[in-house]
Amino acid sequence: MMTKTGNNNNMFDPVQVEVMWNRLITNLEEQAKTLIRTSFSNILSDAGDLSAGLFDSRGNMIAQANTGTPGHINTMALGVRHFLEKFPRERLGQGDVLIGNNPYEISGHLLDVTIVTPVFYDANLIGYFASTCHVTDIGGRGYNPEAESIYEEGVHIPYMKYYYSGQLNESLQSIIETNVRAPFEVLGDLRAQVVAQEVAIRRLLEMLEEFSLTEIDTLGREIIHRSEKAMRKALTDIPDGVYGNELYTDGVAEPIKIKCSVSIQGDEFTVDFTGSSPASSKGVNVSLYYTLAYVTYAIKAAIAPDIPNNEGSFRPVHVDAPEGSVLNASHPMPTAARHIIGHFAPVCVLGALYYAIPDATIAEGATSIWSMQVYGEDLQGESFSYVTFSTGGMGARPTKDGLSATGFPSGVRGTPVEIIESNSPLVIYQKELRPDSGGSGRYRGGLGQIIRFGVRTYKPWHFPTMFDCMNYPPRGLAGGKPGAKAEVLLNDQTYLESKRLYTFDPEDTVTLKLPGGGGYGKPEKREPEMVNFDVVNGYISWDTAEADYDVVEEKYQRISH
Repeated sequence: MMTKTGNNNNMFDPVQVEVMWNRLITNLEEQAKTLIRTSFSNILSDAGDLSAGLFDSRGNMIAQANTGTPGHINTMALGVRHFLEKFPRERLGQGDVLIGNNPYEISGHLLDVTIVTPVFYDANLIGYFASTCHVTDIGGRGYNPEAESIYEEGVHIPYMKYYYSGQLNESLQSIIETNVRAPFEVLGDLRAQVVAQEVAIRRLLEMLEEFSLTEIDTLGREIIHRSEKAMRKALTDIPDGVYGNELYTDGVAEPIKIKCSVSIQGDEFTVDFTGSSPASSKGVNVSLYYTLAYVTYAIKAAIAPDIPNNEGSFRPVHVDAPEGSVLNASHPMPTAARHIIGHFAPVCVLGALYYAIPDATIAEGATSIWSMQVYGEDLQGESFSYVTFSTGGMGARPTKDGLSATGFPSGVRGTPVEIIESNSPLVIYQKELRPDSGGSGRYRGGLGQIIRFGVRTYKPWHFPTMFDCMNYPPRGLAGGKPGAKAEVLLNDQTYLESKRLYTFDPEDTVTLKLPGGGGYGKPEKREPEMVNFDVVNGYISWDTAEADYDVVEEKYQRISH
Protein backbone atom coordinates (compact mmCIF):
# COMPACT_ATOMS: atom_id res chain seq x y z
CA MET A 1 0.00 0.00 0.00
CA MET A 2 1.27 3.45 -0.83
CA THR A 3 1.78 5.53 2.30
CA LYS A 4 1.43 9.26 2.71
CA THR A 5 3.79 11.61 4.46
CA GLY A 6 2.84 12.52 7.99
CA ASN A 7 2.13 16.24 7.65
CA ASN A 8 -0.97 18.32 8.26
CA ASN A 9 -1.82 18.55 4.58
CA ASN A 10 -1.85 14.76 4.23
CA MET A 11 0.16 15.04 1.00
CA PHE A 12 1.91 12.34 -0.99
CA ASP A 13 5.67 12.43 -1.24
CA PRO A 14 7.24 13.79 -4.45
CA VAL A 15 8.02 10.39 -5.97
CA GLN A 16 4.48 9.17 -5.44
CA VAL A 17 3.04 12.31 -6.99
CA GLU A 18 5.29 11.97 -10.04
CA VAL A 19 4.39 8.31 -10.58
CA MET A 20 0.65 8.90 -10.25
CA TRP A 21 0.78 12.10 -12.30
CA ASN A 22 2.30 10.19 -15.22
CA ARG A 23 -0.38 7.53 -14.88
CA LEU A 24 -3.11 10.19 -15.03
CA ILE A 25 -1.66 11.78 -18.16
CA THR A 26 -1.32 8.37 -19.81
CA ASN A 27 -4.93 7.66 -18.89
CA LEU A 28 -6.14 10.96 -20.37
CA GLU A 29 -4.13 10.47 -23.54
CA GLU A 30 -5.81 7.08 -23.92
CA GLN A 31 -9.17 8.82 -23.49
CA ALA A 32 -8.31 11.34 -26.21
CA LYS A 33 -6.87 8.73 -28.57
CA THR A 34 -9.91 6.48 -28.08
CA LEU A 35 -12.11 9.44 -28.92
CA ILE A 36 -10.10 10.12 -32.06
CA ARG A 37 -10.06 6.47 -33.17
CA THR A 38 -13.78 5.94 -32.67
CA SER A 39 -14.92 9.31 -34.07
CA PHE A 40 -16.98 9.64 -37.22
CA SER A 41 -15.75 13.05 -38.47
CA ASN A 42 -12.39 14.38 -39.60
CA ILE A 43 -12.82 17.28 -37.16
CA LEU A 44 -11.82 14.87 -34.42
CA SER A 45 -9.91 12.15 -36.24
CA ASP A 46 -7.59 14.51 -38.17
CA ALA A 47 -7.94 18.07 -36.87
CA GLY A 48 -7.97 17.08 -33.18
CA ASP A 49 -10.54 19.79 -32.33
CA LEU A 50 -11.31 18.34 -28.89
CA SER A 51 -10.37 18.16 -25.23
CA ALA A 52 -10.25 15.52 -22.50
CA GLY A 53 -9.86 16.14 -18.79
CA LEU A 54 -10.13 14.71 -15.27
CA PHE A 55 -11.91 16.65 -12.50
CA ASP A 56 -12.10 16.15 -8.75
CA SER A 57 -15.39 15.77 -6.88
CA ARG A 58 -15.84 19.56 -6.72
CA GLY A 59 -15.28 20.14 -10.42
CA ASN A 60 -11.66 21.34 -10.30
CA MET A 61 -9.64 20.18 -13.31
CA ILE A 62 -6.70 18.06 -12.12
CA ALA A 63 -5.20 17.14 -15.48
CA GLN A 64 -5.83 17.22 -19.21
CA ALA A 65 -4.77 15.25 -22.26
CA ASN A 66 -1.96 16.81 -24.26
CA THR A 67 -4.11 16.22 -27.33
CA GLY A 68 -6.60 19.03 -27.93
CA THR A 69 -7.03 22.78 -28.28
CA PRO A 70 -6.93 25.59 -25.67
CA GLY A 71 -10.41 26.81 -26.59
CA HIS A 72 -11.82 23.44 -25.58
CA ILE A 73 -9.52 22.44 -22.72
CA ASN A 74 -9.50 25.71 -20.80
CA THR A 75 -13.19 26.51 -21.24
CA MET A 76 -14.12 22.97 -20.22
CA ALA A 77 -11.97 23.45 -17.11
CA LEU A 78 -14.29 26.28 -16.07
CA GLY A 79 -17.56 25.05 -17.54
CA VAL A 80 -17.81 21.67 -15.80
CA ARG A 81 -18.85 23.49 -12.62
CA HIS A 82 -22.10 24.51 -14.32
CA PHE A 83 -22.98 20.87 -14.83
CA LEU A 84 -22.39 20.24 -11.12
CA GLU A 85 -24.62 23.16 -10.14
CA LYS A 86 -27.44 21.64 -12.18
CA PHE A 87 -26.70 18.06 -11.10
CA PRO A 88 -25.29 17.89 -7.55
CA ARG A 89 -23.94 14.50 -6.49
CA GLU A 90 -27.22 13.36 -4.92
CA ARG A 91 -28.86 13.57 -8.37
CA LEU A 92 -26.24 11.40 -10.06
CA GLY A 93 -25.90 7.64 -10.20
CA GLN A 94 -23.83 4.92 -11.81
CA GLY A 95 -24.25 5.02 -15.60
CA ASP A 96 -25.39 8.64 -15.82
CA VAL A 97 -23.80 10.82 -18.50
CA LEU A 98 -24.35 14.59 -18.77
CA ILE A 99 -24.41 16.76 -21.90
CA GLY A 100 -24.63 20.46 -22.74
CA ASN A 101 -23.44 23.16 -25.16
CA ASN A 102 -24.21 26.48 -23.47
CA PRO A 103 -22.13 28.91 -25.55
CA TYR A 104 -21.79 31.53 -22.81
CA GLU A 105 -20.72 29.14 -20.03
CA ILE A 106 -18.54 26.60 -21.80
CA SER A 107 -16.71 26.74 -25.14
CA GLY A 108 -18.30 29.72 -26.79
CA HIS A 109 -20.56 28.37 -29.53
CA LEU A 110 -23.26 25.74 -29.98
CA LEU A 111 -21.07 23.56 -32.19
CA ASP A 112 -18.93 22.55 -29.20
CA VAL A 113 -20.66 19.85 -27.18
CA THR A 114 -19.40 18.93 -23.72
CA ILE A 115 -20.05 15.51 -22.18
CA VAL A 116 -19.38 14.84 -18.49
CA THR A 117 -19.32 11.37 -16.92
CA PRO A 118 -19.28 10.99 -13.11
CA VAL A 119 -16.86 8.43 -11.66
CA PHE A 120 -18.01 6.16 -8.82
CA TYR A 121 -15.85 3.99 -6.57
CA ASP A 122 -17.58 1.74 -4.03
CA ALA A 123 -20.80 3.71 -4.68
CA ASN A 124 -19.05 7.01 -3.83
CA LEU A 125 -18.81 9.79 -6.43
CA ILE A 126 -15.10 10.63 -6.56
CA GLY A 127 -14.72 12.78 -9.69
CA TYR A 128 -15.57 13.32 -13.34
CA PHE A 129 -14.17 12.76 -16.81
CA ALA A 130 -15.18 15.29 -19.45
CA SER A 131 -14.59 16.10 -23.10
CA THR A 132 -15.55 18.95 -25.39
CA CYS A 133 -15.71 18.34 -29.13
CA HIS A 134 -16.61 20.36 -32.20
CA VAL A 135 -19.46 18.60 -34.01
CA THR A 136 -19.84 18.74 -37.78
CA ASP A 137 -23.19 20.52 -37.63
CA ILE A 138 -25.69 21.73 -35.03
CA GLY A 139 -28.51 22.91 -37.30
CA GLY A 140 -29.73 26.50 -37.66
CA ARG A 141 -27.95 28.66 -40.20
CA GLY A 142 -24.91 26.41 -40.06
CA TYR A 143 -21.36 27.19 -39.09
CA ASN A 144 -21.14 30.82 -40.25
CA PRO A 145 -21.33 34.37 -38.86
CA GLU A 146 -24.65 35.28 -40.50
CA ALA A 147 -26.99 34.85 -37.53
CA GLU A 148 -28.09 37.82 -35.45
CA SER A 149 -29.10 35.86 -32.34
CA ILE A 150 -28.28 32.55 -30.70
CA TYR A 151 -31.73 31.26 -31.65
CA GLU A 152 -30.71 31.16 -35.31
CA GLU A 153 -27.45 29.28 -34.76
CA GLY A 154 -28.70 25.79 -34.02
CA VAL A 155 -29.79 23.41 -31.26
CA HIS A 156 -29.07 24.64 -27.73
CA ILE A 157 -28.75 21.60 -25.47
CA PRO A 158 -29.36 22.60 -21.83
CA TYR A 159 -27.48 20.84 -19.04
CA MET A 160 -29.21 17.47 -18.97
CA LYS A 161 -28.68 13.72 -18.81
CA TYR A 162 -27.65 12.06 -22.07
CA TYR A 163 -27.73 8.66 -20.36
CA TYR A 164 -29.84 7.65 -17.34
CA SER A 165 -28.33 4.69 -15.46
CA GLY A 166 -26.73 3.53 -18.70
CA GLN A 167 -29.85 4.08 -20.85
CA LEU A 168 -29.68 6.52 -23.76
CA ASN A 169 -32.00 9.54 -23.65
CA GLU A 170 -33.84 8.62 -26.85
CA SER A 171 -35.90 11.83 -26.91
CA LEU A 172 -32.81 14.06 -26.90
CA GLN A 173 -31.14 11.80 -29.46
CA SER A 174 -34.13 12.20 -31.81
CA ILE A 175 -34.14 15.98 -31.43
CA ILE A 176 -30.45 16.20 -32.34
CA GLU A 177 -30.78 13.74 -35.22
CA THR A 178 -33.72 15.65 -36.72
CA ASN A 179 -32.10 19.08 -36.53
CA VAL A 180 -28.57 18.57 -37.88
CA ARG A 181 -27.41 18.26 -41.48
CA ALA A 182 -24.99 15.41 -40.77
CA PRO A 183 -26.69 13.18 -38.16
CA PHE A 184 -24.47 10.17 -38.84
CA GLU A 185 -21.29 12.08 -38.03
CA VAL A 186 -22.74 14.14 -35.18
CA LEU A 187 -24.33 11.25 -33.29
CA GLY A 188 -21.31 9.06 -33.98
CA ASP A 189 -18.97 11.63 -32.47
CA LEU A 190 -21.16 12.05 -29.38
CA ARG A 191 -21.11 8.29 -28.88
CA ALA A 192 -17.32 8.35 -29.27
CA GLN A 193 -17.09 10.87 -26.41
CA VAL A 194 -19.16 8.59 -24.17
CA VAL A 195 -17.12 5.50 -25.02
CA ALA A 196 -13.78 7.26 -24.52
CA GLN A 197 -14.84 8.34 -21.04
CA GLU A 198 -15.92 4.79 -20.19
CA VAL A 199 -12.39 3.67 -21.10
CA ALA A 200 -10.86 6.43 -18.96
CA ILE A 201 -12.99 5.45 -15.96
CA ARG A 202 -11.87 1.83 -16.17
CA ARG A 203 -8.22 2.88 -16.26
CA LEU A 204 -8.65 5.26 -13.31
CA LEU A 205 -10.31 2.56 -11.19
CA GLU A 206 -7.44 0.20 -12.04
CA MET A 207 -5.01 2.85 -10.82
CA LEU A 208 -6.94 3.32 -7.57
CA GLU A 209 -6.82 -0.41 -6.92
CA GLU A 210 -3.12 -0.60 -7.73
CA PHE A 211 -2.19 2.21 -5.35
CA SER A 212 -4.78 1.32 -2.65
CA LEU A 213 -6.61 4.63 -3.01
CA THR A 214 -10.30 5.30 -2.52
CA GLU A 215 -10.56 8.86 -3.86
CA ILE A 216 -8.69 11.37 -6.05
CA ASP A 217 -9.35 14.65 -4.21
CA THR A 218 -6.21 14.37 -2.04
CA LEU A 219 -3.94 13.71 -5.00
CA GLY A 220 -5.75 16.39 -6.98
CA ARG A 221 -5.19 19.00 -4.28
CA GLU A 222 -1.47 18.26 -4.27
CA ILE A 223 -1.17 18.50 -8.08
CA ILE A 224 -3.21 21.69 -8.22
CA HIS A 225 -1.23 23.24 -5.35
CA ARG A 226 2.09 22.50 -7.05
CA SER A 227 0.86 23.93 -10.37
CA GLU A 228 -0.38 27.13 -8.73
CA LYS A 229 2.90 27.57 -6.83
CA ALA A 230 4.97 27.11 -10.01
CA MET A 231 2.75 29.47 -12.01
CA ARG A 232 3.01 32.18 -9.38
CA LYS A 233 6.78 31.76 -9.31
CA ALA A 234 6.94 32.23 -13.08
CA LEU A 235 4.84 35.38 -12.85
CA THR A 236 7.19 36.96 -10.32
CA ASP A 237 9.93 36.82 -12.96
CA ILE A 238 8.03 39.40 -15.05
CA PRO A 239 8.69 43.03 -14.09
CA ASP A 240 5.76 44.58 -12.23
CA GLY A 241 3.88 47.19 -14.17
CA VAL A 242 0.96 47.98 -16.43
CA TYR A 243 1.42 47.30 -20.13
CA GLY A 244 -0.99 48.11 -22.94
CA ASN A 245 -1.65 47.15 -26.54
CA GLU A 246 -4.37 47.35 -29.15
CA LEU A 247 -4.96 45.88 -32.58
CA TYR A 248 -7.66 45.82 -35.22
CA THR A 249 -9.36 42.96 -36.99
CA ASP A 250 -11.43 43.11 -40.16
CA GLY A 251 -14.64 42.75 -38.16
CA VAL A 252 -18.04 42.57 -39.87
CA ALA A 253 -18.87 45.60 -42.05
CA GLU A 254 -16.51 47.68 -39.89
CA PRO A 255 -13.25 46.96 -38.03
CA ILE A 256 -13.25 45.51 -34.53
CA LYS A 257 -10.75 46.88 -32.01
CA ILE A 258 -9.16 44.67 -29.38
CA LYS A 259 -7.58 46.72 -26.59
CA CYS A 260 -6.00 45.37 -23.43
CA SER A 261 -4.30 46.58 -20.29
CA VAL A 262 -2.05 44.00 -18.62
CA SER A 263 -1.27 44.51 -14.94
CA ILE A 264 1.44 42.46 -13.25
CA GLN A 265 1.77 42.80 -9.49
CA GLY A 266 3.95 40.16 -7.88
CA ASP A 267 2.39 36.77 -8.60
CA GLU A 268 -0.94 38.13 -9.91
CA PHE A 269 -1.65 38.66 -13.61
CA THR A 270 -4.70 40.74 -14.60
CA VAL A 271 -5.94 41.57 -18.09
CA ASP A 272 -8.63 44.17 -18.71
CA PHE A 273 -10.12 44.48 -22.20
CA THR A 274 -11.95 47.74 -21.49
CA GLY A 275 -11.88 49.87 -24.64
CA SER A 276 -12.47 46.95 -26.99
CA SER A 277 -15.30 47.20 -29.49
CA PRO A 278 -18.91 46.57 -28.47
CA ALA A 279 -20.55 43.32 -29.52
CA SER A 280 -21.28 42.75 -33.19
CA SER A 281 -24.75 42.14 -34.59
CA LYS A 282 -23.30 39.05 -36.30
CA GLY A 283 -21.95 35.80 -34.90
CA VAL A 284 -18.34 36.75 -34.15
CA ASN A 285 -18.90 37.57 -30.48
CA VAL A 286 -16.80 35.82 -27.86
CA SER A 287 -17.82 34.49 -24.45
CA LEU A 288 -15.66 35.58 -21.51
CA TYR A 289 -14.70 31.94 -20.81
CA TYR A 290 -13.31 31.62 -24.33
CA THR A 291 -11.42 34.90 -23.94
CA LEU A 292 -9.98 33.73 -20.60
CA ALA A 293 -9.11 30.31 -22.03
CA TYR A 294 -6.90 31.67 -24.78
CA VAL A 295 -5.34 34.43 -22.70
CA THR A 296 -4.32 31.87 -20.07
CA TYR A 297 -2.88 29.62 -22.77
CA ALA A 298 -0.83 32.42 -24.34
CA ILE A 299 0.62 33.47 -20.98
CA LYS A 300 1.66 29.89 -20.18
CA ALA A 301 3.16 29.47 -23.64
CA ALA A 302 5.27 32.59 -23.11
CA ILE A 303 6.47 32.13 -19.53
CA ALA A 304 5.66 28.65 -18.22
CA PRO A 305 5.07 26.07 -20.96
CA ASP A 306 6.13 23.11 -18.80
CA ILE A 307 3.76 23.75 -15.88
CA PRO A 308 0.74 21.39 -15.86
CA ASN A 309 -2.40 23.04 -17.19
CA ASN A 310 -5.07 22.73 -14.49
CA GLU A 311 -7.06 24.59 -11.86
CA GLY A 312 -3.87 25.68 -10.12
CA SER A 313 -2.27 27.31 -13.16
CA PHE A 314 -5.47 29.31 -13.80
CA ARG A 315 -5.79 30.81 -10.31
CA PRO A 316 -3.21 33.63 -10.61
CA VAL A 317 -4.67 34.83 -13.95
CA HIS A 318 -7.66 37.18 -14.03
CA VAL A 319 -9.39 38.38 -17.20
CA ASP A 320 -12.19 40.90 -17.51
CA ALA A 321 -14.04 42.58 -20.35
CA PRO A 322 -17.11 44.80 -20.26
CA GLU A 323 -20.30 42.74 -20.45
CA GLY A 324 -21.85 43.13 -23.87
CA SER A 325 -18.50 43.84 -25.51
CA VAL A 326 -17.20 41.68 -28.34
CA LEU A 327 -15.06 39.71 -25.84
CA ASN A 328 -17.80 39.16 -23.23
CA ALA A 329 -20.93 38.08 -25.06
CA SER A 330 -24.17 37.52 -23.18
CA HIS A 331 -27.43 35.87 -24.13
CA PRO A 332 -28.80 36.04 -26.84
CA MET A 333 -25.80 37.40 -28.77
CA PRO A 334 -24.70 35.18 -31.70
CA THR A 335 -21.34 33.44 -31.29
CA ALA A 336 -21.04 30.75 -34.01
CA ALA A 337 -17.80 32.15 -35.48
CA ARG A 338 -16.36 33.32 -32.14
CA HIS A 339 -12.93 31.88 -32.94
CA ILE A 340 -12.24 34.58 -35.53
CA ILE A 341 -12.12 37.41 -32.98
CA GLY A 342 -11.40 35.28 -29.91
CA HIS A 343 -8.01 34.20 -31.21
CA PHE A 344 -6.91 37.84 -31.40
CA ALA A 345 -7.36 38.41 -27.65
CA PRO A 346 -4.23 36.45 -26.60
CA VAL A 347 -2.23 37.96 -29.45
CA CYS A 348 -3.13 41.42 -28.13
CA VAL A 349 -1.95 40.36 -24.66
CA LEU A 350 1.34 39.02 -26.02
CA GLY A 351 1.84 42.33 -27.80
CA ALA A 352 1.52 44.09 -24.44
CA LEU A 353 3.91 41.62 -22.79
CA TYR A 354 6.54 42.49 -25.40
CA TYR A 355 7.25 45.65 -23.41
CA ALA A 356 7.91 43.57 -20.29
CA ILE A 357 9.56 40.41 -21.68
CA PRO A 358 10.62 41.11 -25.30
CA ASP A 359 12.69 37.92 -25.50
CA ALA A 360 9.66 35.70 -24.76
CA THR A 361 7.07 37.04 -27.20
CA ILE A 362 6.49 36.52 -30.91
CA ALA A 363 5.29 38.78 -33.70
CA GLU A 364 1.66 38.67 -34.79
CA GLY A 365 0.68 35.78 -37.04
CA ALA A 366 -2.35 34.77 -39.09
CA THR A 367 -3.97 34.20 -35.66
CA SER A 368 -7.49 32.87 -36.23
CA ILE A 369 -7.78 29.50 -37.94
CA TRP A 370 -9.47 29.42 -41.33
CA SER A 371 -12.55 27.22 -40.97
CA MET A 372 -13.77 25.87 -44.30
CA GLN A 373 -17.44 24.97 -43.86
CA VAL A 374 -19.00 23.76 -47.11
CA TYR A 375 -22.49 22.37 -47.42
CA GLY A 376 -24.95 21.44 -50.17
CA GLU A 377 -25.76 18.24 -52.09
CA ASP A 378 -23.30 15.74 -53.52
CA LEU A 379 -23.53 14.03 -56.92
CA GLN A 380 -25.92 11.44 -55.48
CA GLY A 381 -28.29 14.13 -54.24
CA GLU A 382 -27.38 13.49 -50.58
CA SER A 383 -27.00 16.48 -48.26
CA PHE A 384 -23.53 17.06 -46.89
CA SER A 385 -21.97 19.42 -44.38
CA TYR A 386 -18.18 19.30 -44.23
CA VAL A 387 -15.74 21.22 -42.06
CA THR A 388 -11.99 21.35 -42.37
CA PHE A 389 -9.39 23.76 -41.00
CA SER A 390 -6.39 25.57 -42.45
CA THR A 391 -3.76 27.82 -40.94
CA GLY A 392 -1.64 30.72 -42.07
CA GLY A 393 1.86 31.62 -40.91
CA MET A 394 3.00 32.18 -37.33
CA GLY A 395 4.82 35.33 -36.36
CA ALA A 396 8.60 35.30 -36.20
CA ARG A 397 10.24 34.54 -32.86
CA PRO A 398 13.00 36.51 -31.14
CA THR A 399 15.61 33.97 -32.27
CA LYS A 400 13.94 31.98 -35.07
CA ASP A 401 11.76 32.35 -38.15
CA GLY A 402 8.04 31.85 -37.72
CA LEU A 403 6.52 28.48 -38.56
CA SER A 404 4.71 28.24 -41.87
CA ALA A 405 1.09 27.07 -42.18
CA THR A 406 0.96 26.44 -38.44
CA GLY A 407 -1.82 27.42 -36.07
CA PHE A 408 -1.29 29.73 -33.10
CA PRO A 409 -2.92 30.28 -30.67
CA SER A 410 -5.17 27.41 -31.75
CA GLY A 411 -3.61 23.95 -31.93
CA VAL A 412 -6.02 22.68 -34.58
CA ARG A 413 -4.33 20.65 -37.31
CA GLY A 414 -4.97 20.86 -41.03
CA THR A 415 -6.57 17.89 -42.78
CA PRO A 416 -4.60 16.13 -45.55
CA VAL A 417 -5.96 16.58 -49.07
CA GLU A 418 -6.45 12.83 -49.55
CA ILE A 419 -8.72 12.62 -46.51
CA ILE A 420 -10.73 15.69 -47.52
CA GLU A 421 -11.38 14.31 -51.00
CA SER A 422 -12.21 10.79 -49.81
CA ASN A 423 -14.62 11.94 -47.09
CA SER A 424 -16.43 14.76 -48.89
CA PRO A 425 -17.40 16.07 -52.35
CA LEU A 426 -14.62 18.69 -52.15
CA VAL A 427 -11.84 18.70 -54.75
CA ILE A 428 -8.55 20.38 -53.83
CA TYR A 429 -6.90 21.70 -57.00
CA GLN A 430 -4.01 23.50 -55.30
CA LYS A 431 -2.43 23.50 -51.84
CA GLU A 432 1.03 25.03 -51.40
CA LEU A 433 2.98 27.55 -49.37
CA ARG A 434 2.40 31.17 -50.37
CA PRO A 435 5.67 32.86 -51.45
CA ASP A 436 6.47 36.34 -50.11
CA SER A 437 3.72 36.10 -47.47
CA GLY A 438 6.01 36.00 -44.40
CA GLY A 439 6.97 39.42 -43.08
CA SER A 440 10.60 40.36 -43.63
CA GLY A 441 12.87 40.81 -40.64
CA ARG A 442 16.00 39.58 -38.95
CA TYR A 443 13.77 36.55 -38.48
CA ARG A 444 11.15 36.05 -41.16
CA GLY A 445 7.48 35.45 -40.44
CA GLY A 446 6.02 32.07 -41.30
CA LEU A 447 4.44 31.64 -44.72
CA GLY A 448 0.74 31.34 -45.34
CA GLN A 449 -0.63 28.93 -47.93
CA ILE A 450 -2.69 28.92 -51.11
CA ILE A 451 -5.67 26.56 -51.35
CA ARG A 452 -7.90 26.33 -54.41
CA PHE A 453 -10.93 24.04 -54.26
CA GLY A 454 -14.28 23.22 -55.78
CA VAL A 455 -17.17 20.82 -55.12
CA ARG A 456 -18.38 17.74 -57.01
CA THR A 457 -22.07 18.57 -57.29
CA TYR A 458 -24.90 19.35 -59.69
CA LYS A 459 -26.47 21.92 -57.36
CA PRO A 460 -25.43 25.30 -55.96
CA TRP A 461 -23.29 24.99 -52.82
CA HIS A 462 -22.75 27.24 -49.83
CA PHE A 463 -19.57 28.63 -48.32
CA PRO A 464 -19.18 31.19 -45.50
CA THR A 465 -15.98 33.23 -45.52
CA MET A 466 -15.04 32.98 -41.82
CA PHE A 467 -11.66 34.66 -42.26
CA ASP A 468 -9.67 37.67 -41.13
CA CYS A 469 -6.48 39.65 -41.87
CA MET A 470 -7.90 40.66 -45.27
CA ASN A 471 -7.63 44.34 -44.34
CA TYR A 472 -5.24 44.34 -41.39
CA PRO A 473 -2.08 42.28 -41.90
CA PRO A 474 -0.20 40.63 -39.01
CA ARG A 475 2.23 43.16 -37.61
CA GLY A 476 5.93 42.64 -37.08
CA LEU A 477 7.92 43.33 -33.91
CA ALA A 478 11.18 45.15 -33.18
CA GLY A 479 11.36 46.59 -36.71
CA GLY A 480 10.07 43.51 -38.52
CA LYS A 481 7.69 44.02 -41.44
CA PRO A 482 4.07 42.83 -41.54
CA GLY A 483 3.01 39.59 -43.14
CA ALA A 484 0.91 39.52 -46.29
CA LYS A 485 -2.80 40.25 -46.10
CA ALA A 486 -5.26 37.46 -46.83
CA GLU A 487 -7.21 37.19 -50.08
CA VAL A 488 -10.20 35.10 -51.15
CA LEU A 489 -11.09 34.86 -54.85
CA LEU A 490 -13.92 33.32 -56.82
CA ASN A 491 -12.70 31.67 -60.01
CA ASP A 492 -9.36 33.48 -59.52
CA GLN A 493 -10.99 36.74 -60.60
CA THR A 494 -13.52 38.15 -58.15
CA TYR A 495 -12.41 39.17 -54.68
CA LEU A 496 -14.78 38.00 -51.96
CA GLU A 497 -15.57 39.79 -48.72
CA SER A 498 -14.81 38.55 -45.23
CA LYS A 499 -17.53 37.02 -43.03
CA ARG A 500 -20.28 36.54 -45.57
CA LEU A 501 -22.29 33.51 -46.62
CA TYR A 502 -21.93 32.87 -50.37
CA THR A 503 -23.78 30.52 -52.71
CA PHE A 504 -21.81 29.30 -55.73
CA ASP A 505 -22.55 27.41 -58.93
CA PRO A 506 -21.39 23.78 -59.31
CA GLU A 507 -18.48 24.67 -61.57
CA ASP A 508 -17.15 27.53 -59.40
CA THR A 509 -13.80 27.38 -57.60
CA VAL A 510 -12.59 29.33 -54.59
CA THR A 511 -8.96 30.29 -53.95
CA LEU A 512 -7.82 31.04 -50.41
CA LYS A 513 -4.61 32.97 -49.89
CA LEU A 514 -3.86 32.75 -46.20
CA PRO A 515 -1.87 35.49 -44.45
CA GLY A 516 1.74 35.16 -43.35
CA GLY A 517 3.24 36.05 -39.99
CA GLY A 518 4.99 39.29 -39.14
CA GLY A 519 8.77 39.53 -39.02
CA TYR A 520 10.92 40.07 -35.92
CA GLY A 521 13.83 42.52 -35.95
CA LYS A 522 15.06 44.80 -38.73
CA PRO A 523 15.43 43.08 -42.12
CA GLU A 524 18.92 44.48 -42.70
CA LYS A 525 20.15 42.40 -39.76
CA ARG A 526 19.18 39.10 -41.37
CA GLU A 527 22.13 36.87 -42.22
CA PRO A 528 22.86 36.82 -45.99
CA GLU A 529 22.87 33.02 -46.03
CA MET A 530 19.33 32.97 -44.62
CA VAL A 531 18.09 35.33 -47.32
CA ASN A 532 19.76 33.23 -49.98
CA PHE A 533 18.20 30.07 -48.52
CA ASP A 534 14.75 31.67 -48.67
CA VAL A 535 15.17 32.63 -52.31
CA VAL A 536 16.56 29.27 -53.39
CA ASN A 537 13.66 27.47 -51.74
CA GLY A 538 11.03 29.80 -53.16
CA TYR A 539 9.97 31.32 -49.82
CA ILE A 540 10.72 34.83 -51.09
CA SER A 541 11.32 36.30 -54.53
CA TRP A 542 14.40 38.18 -55.70
CA ASP A 543 12.23 41.30 -55.82
CA THR A 544 11.52 40.96 -52.09
CA ALA A 545 15.17 40.18 -51.37
CA GLU A 546 16.20 43.36 -53.11
CA ALA A 547 13.43 45.59 -51.74
CA ASP A 548 13.46 44.43 -48.11
CA TYR A 549 17.00 43.13 -47.61
CA ASP A 550 18.82 45.53 -49.95
CA VAL A 551 20.47 42.84 -52.03
CA VAL A 552 20.70 42.10 -55.73
CA GLU A 553 20.59 38.72 -57.45
CA GLU A 554 24.18 38.75 -58.64
CA LYS A 555 25.52 39.25 -55.13
CA TYR A 556 23.58 36.30 -53.75
CA GLN A 557 24.51 34.09 -56.62
CA ARG A 558 28.12 34.64 -55.66
CA ILE A 559 27.34 33.85 -52.01
CA SER A 560 25.56 30.63 -52.96
CA HIS A 561 28.60 29.49 -54.92
